[in-house]
Amino acid sequence: MTQVFAAFGIDWRLLIINSVNFGLLMLALWYFLYGPLTKMLDTRREKLANGVRDAESAKLKLEEIEQSRASMLAQAGTEADAVLAHARAAGVARERELAQAGEAAATAAVREAEQQAHELKAQALVESKQEVAKLIVLGIDKLQRQQYIQ
Repeated sequence: MTQVFAAFGIDWRLLIINSVNFGLLMLALWYFLYGPLTKMLDTRREKLANGVRDAESAKLKLEEIEQSRASMLAQAGTEADAVLAHARAAGVARERELAQAGEAAATAAVREAEQQAHELKAQALVESKQEVAKLIVLGIDKLQRQQYIQ
């Protein structure tokens, strides 16, 4: 075998030394470079997996919140419709009450005006009777004076 190595110009001692150096270099690189690099990559991979899981759970929570929000909005819309219907009904009832009160007030005002008209008519009749009586007395008095003068 030494003849084969000598034929190709290979020194077996240098080959062993180079193999030992290569082995030591591989061990040093494995210990100082490959180990920390794989730890760093595993940590990074774990962080990414946690981020993906957190994003998925946040997405699920967001969907739940959206559904809850939609149901709350629907419920609020229903309540708003009910309140609006109640307010409209109360407004219609109040309108009826005010119309009835207005009609009652108008009727009372008409009755009072008629009563005042009757009272004024009666008073005018009394005053006109008194005035006619005064005129008759004055006329008679005037006639009597004219008869005494003649």
